[in-house]
Amino acid sequence: MAVSTSSDWPLTAFNNSSRRQKLQSPFPVRSRLFKTLPSLPFPCPKLVANLHATSSDCPSSVLEEPSSLVPLVEFKDQLPGSATLNAFLRGLFETPETEELAFECYKKAKARRDFKPEGSTVDLVAEYLMRAKKWESVSALSDDFKVYDLLPGAVTCARLISSCVEARKFRVVEGLLKVFVLNREVPVLAFAAAMREYNRLHMFSSTILVFERMQSSINPNLVDPACYFRAMEAHTKIGNTMEVIKLFEEFKSKEFGKAPFSGQILGLVCESLCKAGRVSEALQLFQDMRVNGIVIDTPASVYSSLVSSLSNAGEVKLAEELLTEAERQGKVLRDPDMYLKLVLMYVEEGMLEKTLEVVEAMRGPKKLRVSDCIFCAIVNGFSKKRGYRSAAQIYEKLVSLGCEPGQVTYASAINAYARIGLHSKAEEIFSEMETKGFDKCLVAYSNMISIYGKTGRLGEAMRLLGKMKAKGIRPNVWVYNSLLDMHGRVRNLKRVEKLWKEMERSRVVPDRVSYTSLIGAYNRAHQFESCIEFYHEYRAGGGGIDRAMGGIMVGVFSKSGRVDELVKLLSDMKTGGTGLDGRLYRTALNALRDAGLQSQAKWLQGSFEAIS
Repeated sequence: MAVSTSSDWPLTAFNNSSRRQKLQSPFPVRSRLFKTLPSLPFPCPKLVANLHATSSDCPSSVLEEPSSLVPLVEFKDQLPGSATLNAFLRGLFETPETEELAFECYKKAKARRDFKPEGSTVDLVAEYLMRAKKWESVSALSDDFKVYDLLPGAVTCARLISSCVEARKFRVVEGLLKVFVLNREVPVLAFAAAMREYNRLHMFSSTILVFERMQSSINPNLVDPACYFRAMEAHTKIGNTMEVIKLFEEFKSKEFGKAPFSGQILGLVCESLCKAGRVSEALQLFQDMRVNGIVIDTPASVYSSLVSSLSNAGEVKLAEELLTEAERQGKVLRDPDMYLKLVLMYVEEGMLEKTLEVVEAMRGPKKLRVSDCIFCAIVNGFSKKRGYRSAAQIYEKLVSLGCEPGQVTYASAINAYARIGLHSKAEEIFSEMETKGFDKCLVAYSNMISIYGKTGRLGEAMRLLGKMKAKGIRPNVWVYNSLLDMHGRVRNLKRVEKLWKEMERSRVVPDRVSYTSLIGAYNRAHQFESCIEFYHEYRAGGGGIDRAMGGIMVGVFSKSGRVDELVKLLSDMKTGGTGLDGRLYRTALNALRDAGLQSQAKWLQGSFEAIS
């Protein structure tokens, strides 16, 4: 390693050695470093080697025993005077080979009372620490900012914040921001950088906290449009639409005019007004933007929000006009939620053919996928407005257009085919659904078990129940109701009782249909006491009486001679507005006459006269 023999070198830089040789200076006369720093003391052997290696016109002279050099020596007394110390440090920082030495010198210089770094010096220190990723030293540098009441330039402050956030050094960021707030010339650019980076990492709450700190700690007039935009963006992402609108009112009061970020801010406000249900205000703001020539960064998103809101409000004409305008301007609207709301609007308004136009528009040049939600909304819309047969037909048409059904649509189609009696078609769709991996849909399983019950295939129904349980699908009350009904109709009380106990173990709460199926099963088996027992349990739980339940219990009370309870049941049905069919009316009337209750018979005739 070459070492200079200059008389300026401290003797402590060498150990005593029996083997010495004459050493030449490693610094060429034309060295840029020496031109800047002619009296540079050199305590770092590593630097000597680096400089020597880069000097082509420098004679090399290497010690035979490199190990004789001691570690880095103390050199605080060898630094230049305070008048030239900042220039000295900047000279070291400007050379990549001496950056590390420069930082060591900076730390030594801080121990001197007469040293105060200049802004350009701390700029270079900060830049070096960012490149070297020395985050602990960045944290220490923030203390220097407080001690010397000095900050780097605004751009460097912003880069410091961005680098720390990117490295996930959030505590360092907090420390820097606290110092920036205390400084007389707050670098707002740094706060904007923090909010930008937090939003990029989806740390929206942190963005809002930084903005609130700015507002409470510094001159509100220093908060620029970029900060307002980042804060509004964060509030938009977490759904605080009213906060976005509130910040916009504050933003308007500052009278920034056509400031940077105005287009982005107005776009966010339009979307927030739409989400808040204030679609007329959003539309007016959108029109004002176009009149004033303000360009929105995401016009497609704003168009989608406006069309969605107008669709929710049932404004068919305005929604269609805005959609046409967007397409005319070449804005490709790809928001599936917007198309879903258009479909729901057309369904609600009874304009079902328009839903097919929406599908064709999506499948056309835009080549958008028709989501399962949209597909299902159309099928259910036809089912609601035109019946199950129309729903089955539109399902087949959409499939022929290339739309792919998902789990929800498959379940709706199975239900439609089941309701019109096309059980084989429902089974075919169910099989296709399972093949595509949609094998955990409770609604589809419930419909299929109901189909098996109606077609008398009780064994297949029970096998499907076992398959559900094996897949981890917990049967709900609809499934148990279908099973209770189908087994009750064939008087298989053993299976009915087993299913009822299973419901209790699984904590599936029975409803009116459950009790009706259970009591009906016991009634078919002429076990009237069990019928009465479960009827009282049902009524004690607050259950009401519909025509099905009332009809069963009229027969039970009549056949078992419970005339008093029959009269009470009829009275409850009268109070609840539940009628009797002709057969049950005659059964009840005969039971009262046979018991000699002529007055009650006359009451029955008067109360249910229309049915008689």
